[in-house]
Amino acid sequence: MAKEQTKTVVRKDPLPGFAFLVRFTSIDGTVDSYFKSVSGLRSETEVIPVRAGGANATTFNLVGAVKWSPLVLKQGFMASSSLMIWRQAWLTPGEKTMTRSDGQIIQLNTALEPMAAWTFHRGWPSKWELGEFDASKSELSIETLEIVHEGLEVSPSVPAK
Repeated sequence: MAKEQTKTVVRKDPLPGFAFLVRFTSIDGTVDSYFKSVSGLRSETEVIPVRAGGANATTFNLVGAVKWSPLVLKQGFMASSSLMIWRQAWLTPGEKTMTRSDGQIIQLNTALEPMAAWTFHRGWPSKWELGEFDASKSELSIETLEIVHEGLEVSPSVPAK
């Protein structure tokens, strides 16, 4: 009688959108921060349409420059907000106060283990906003920070916690 072989199947479940952290790396060291939401993980390559003489049935599409969307980070506002302090430093002229930061957006699984990461380069805070105050609602104050950067890439290895 032949022995039956069983195959082990490795599940590849989609990752949850609620488990992530943002890691900033600057001259002051590395800081892990947790946010309510992160958006802006996108890039777009410009398409340059070119018409060629004699090829009236088509337009050739050439590859143009890559555009990076700003990262939008949201979190509950605290009186000693480091996001607001970083943005404020960019409003004060002086090379020492205007620091850029590299960083990573790290997606975690339900066991809070790193599964995927995107690295941004030379980011700086271009916009800070505090949500509206409304006495008729009992909500947390949410601050929003937009970070422009010079590139976003999928990290080749998932960083450890």
